[in-house]
Amino acid sequence: MAAIKHFYETFQPSHYDLYLDINRETKLISGKTTITGNATETNISLNQKFLQVTAVEADGQAVDFTMDQPAEAIRISLKKTGQTTLTITYTAPLTDSMMGIYPSYYEVNGEKKQIIGTQFETTFARQAFPSVDEPEAKATFDLAIKFDEHPGETIISNMPEARTENGVHYFDTTMKMSTYLIAFAFGELQSKITKTKSGVTVGVFGTKAHKANELDFALDIAKRSIEFYEDFYQTKYPLPHSWQLALPDFSAGAMENWGLVTYREAYLLLDPDNTSLEMKQLVATVIAHELAHQWFGDLVTMKWWDDLWLNESFANMMEYVAVDAIEPDWHIWEMFQTSDVPMALNRDATDGVQSVHVSVEDPAEIDALFDSAIVYAKGARMLVMVRALLGDDALRKGLKKYFEAHQYGNATGADLWSALGEASGLDIGAIMNSWLEQPGYPVVDASVENGALMIRQHQFFIGDGKDTGRQWQIPLNSNDKQAPVIFKDDELSLGKYSEVRQQLGEPFRVNVGNSSHFIVHYDATLLDDILAHLDKLDAITQLQLLQDLRLLAEGRQMSYASIVPLLQRFADSKATVVITALYVMANNLKKFVIPDSDEEKALQRLFDRLSHAQVQRLGWLPVAGESNDDQLARPTVLSAALYAQNRDAVAVAHQIFTDNQTKLATLSADIRGLVLSNEVKHYGSEKLFNQLLTTYTQTSDASYKSSIRAALTSTPDAALIQKLIAQFENADVIKPQDLRGWFRGVLENAHGEQAAWDWIRNDWQWLEDTVGGDMEFATYITVITGVFKTAKRLSEFKTFFEPKVNTPGLTREITMDIKIVESRVALVEAEKSAVNQAVATEIK
Repeated sequence: MAAIKHFYETFQPSHYDLYLDINRETKLISGKTTITGNATETNISLNQKFLQVTAVEADGQAVDFTMDQPAEAIRISLKKTGQTTLTITYTAPLTDSMMGIYPSYYEVNGEKKQIIGTQFETTFARQAFPSVDEPEAKATFDLAIKFDEHPGETIISNMPEARTENGVHYFDTTMKMSTYLIAFAFGELQSKITKTKSGVTVGVFGTKAHKANELDFALDIAKRSIEFYEDFYQTKYPLPHSWQLALPDFSAGAMENWGLVTYREAYLLLDPDNTSLEMKQLVATVIAHELAHQWFGDLVTMKWWDDLWLNESFANMMEYVAVDAIEPDWHIWEMFQTSDVPMALNRDATDGVQSVHVSVEDPAEIDALFDSAIVYAKGARMLVMVRALLGDDALRKGLKKYFEAHQYGNATGADLWSALGEASGLDIGAIMNSWLEQPGYPVVDASVENGALMIRQHQFFIGDGKDTGRQWQIPLNSNDKQAPVIFKDDELSLGKYSEVRQQLGEPFRVNVGNSSHFIVHYDATLLDDILAHLDKLDAITQLQLLQDLRLLAEGRQMSYASIVPLLQRFADSKATVVITALYVMANNLKKFVIPDSDEEKALQRLFDRLSHAQVQRLGWLPVAGESNDDQLARPTVLSAALYAQNRDAVAVAHQIFTDNQTKLATLSADIRGLVLSNEVKHYGSEKLFNQLLTTYTQTSDASYKSSIRAALTSTPDAALIQKLIAQFENADVIKPQDLRGWFRGVLENAHGEQAAWDWIRNDWQWLEDTVGGDMEFATYITVITGVFKTAKRLSEFKTFFEPKVNTPGLTREITMDIKIVESRVALVEAEKSAVNQAVATEIK
């Protein structure tokens, strides 16, 4: 296959003058773009998509051009090479796609309004203006915007506004930056502003549908995050301001546009008086993630999209480093252990998964790179391993070198390893390449054989997988100091086990701290020793034990049935991470039962037994002065009790609803979703359904919306399920950005699974037309994959998706997800009898 030529090779922009006239009424953008740059050939190309180009000039003279729509290009013929000034005049549609320049819709006091915002990552800047829309094509930008403005509107962009003349807003020249990081927004916005210690102006912006105090939490986190990063990176924040903007319609979670970060409202604005600690932690990490990018991604940008991980993996690690520093009482790394780690381990165990570093060219395939489990979570885990090897002093020293060498430019992964290696004296590249260039991860088998303690590594698979002999350089992190720091062999003897055990004085373990990306399969001798000392193990080790056992069972390397008797031993833990891991394991047992069967009733009794003491200890309502662990654990154990259909739990939830039915929004956000879901399931009516759906459309509180969605999608009433699905395509009720969550809720409901599956098959074209160009589109398939577990559903899944396997951006997802469902169906068939027997034995 011939190498694809990047547009930057023939034309290197140095400066853009962008003029945009945006008319919301006619939904039309009129633009003129002037680009100064160097042409290395007379035939050059610029990116465009959906633009109607009326004229192209080079140095003031009209030149020939053609539109190449399949390549998203304007082909331009120049009379000479060298320094050239191009001027392109064009129009473009203002669409509702949540890509390019687009409107967001909201209501204030029943009046419909809109604000205009942007989303240019990955390749959507070309929908707004012609450009060399590639990360390496960094340039400076002068932005001038006119719009159908009315009094009381605000306009913001990457840089401060310089002046307004004749209704045109002119902004200061940007730093040298990539096209995908340009951003602006205008409309009726409210804001709160502060300054960092070093003088950076920090602001949070949102629509006036929100209460003013909903901006406070984000403002505080953003200010302190920037202050932390300036110190940690030893590099000043390079822009005059850092705006954080909540957009009512936003397809991703957030976007790191330089100086103007955009967010879903749910991930920026929150009620400081009634938001769960878990949600506050999530919002804080999202903000810290995007602000980490202001250096790592914006100041220094990946050279091409194949190094996307360089941006995202690093920001994913740094969000935890930052929040841990500014809110140490949160123990935020525990959230990393319960969210990112299992996400990465689950996804990365399927044969065919992408590696962290992937070669890519096609724009649709670029969007498909954004696999949150791999490029974000696994990549972050790789960097956590690097941090553990280097220590923070060497890490900071290396990053300072990296920023100094590449600021306002581009870099590759090799550049980062070079800087970190120089700072630490370690060959980081050699270690990390085995993790970044290879998909999957190893399982380390630890066993006692003929008196010797042996460890081996081989690739771990869930489902069928072809073992191609991959090896990893594994940071072993053993509590046996005689074990190697890096385990790179197929197998290794660590000596006579009796001597190792005596010297240790505790059970032998590897991956202490669960910071390396592998799992451990201990033989019976070693596992029994660990379990015999369970009460002496810290919470992370207990989480890790449950996590690894679950994965080994999923990979058919041990039986699920053998794990069932162990669960009760973890049930009374006061550590959220242990409780979370326990119920991840317990919830996985649900796939072995048919809804409403005797087997499910037995499983519900097991859930009741596991949760009973914790429900008694924690109660339903928050207690003043309680620990963070107790706040975070309460919803998990109450959810278990409600699944168990514990009569007291169902009754208490109903009573809380009854006592608060005129003020449901004030219910504690920790339990509100559970209370509403319980009411809909056990005491529901069409009247309640309509009341909640109306409230959903009227409230601007994202947390409350989430509670209502959880409740409505759990209804057992077939007529109400159909009524709900009828709203899936009504953007006035369910915004396209939120539809996946509604679809998942109905699909996961045994009473709604068929209806949801029928809807997506019947209306796939509508879905593709609505969100098809979005990087989140493929995750609809992931959602379905997470639910299906029967041979019938597997057959239907394949029948529907196999014909779509060559759709750009969906190929890997469909191929992998067929394997995932196949392996689950085979696992259920093979083990359901043994698992259900183990559950029945356990509850006797």
